[in-house]
Amino acid sequence: MRNLWTQWPYRFLAVASVCLTCSYVAAQENKTVIGPSNPDLYHGANALLAGDAEEGVRLTLRGLQYESSQKDRITAMSNLCAGYIMLKELDTALSYCDQVIEQNDRHWRAYSNRALAYIGLQRYEEADKDLQKAEALAANSRKVKTVRAMLLDATDPVEPEIVIDERRQAADEDRE
Repeated sequence: MRNLWTQWPYRFLAVASVCLTCSYVAAQENKTVIGPSNPDLYHGANALLAGDAEEGVRLTLRGLQYESSQKDRITAMSNLCAGYIMLKELDTALSYCDQVIEQNDRHWRAYSNRALAYIGLQRYEEADKDLQKAEALAANSRKVKTVRAMLLDATDPVEPEIVIDERRQAADEDRE
């Protein structure tokens, strides 16, 4: 079986699973956005989206140390799960996904990310269970559908049937 982990979709999906929803401080009367309340989480998410997993994880870990918003802590841990998948540190990724799901069992990105990590670890039954949950929560998500396709490719790959007709080449060689 080929090693799917080296293929580009894993990196793409991990980046696509980063959630860039940090809290913003808004003035009550005019709703003016002043900026991110936690610049490290904000810049960490941007780094992950740009494909810089090391910087994204570093900033997100730093921002998580002083984040008080439960929603932003969950988002940051989900981003860490995606970042560690990008770094191919799958056991660490799983621990962050587990923490997210423990705190919010309706977080479809965590299920999708965890399924992706399970695929990388060749734990296909667990990946399928997580994908079923992600599909129930976000039925139309292209990311979830792509992870499902990756699971199917890992468990039941379609081998292309290529037939090379060498008769023309043999005929050409006979003429020479």
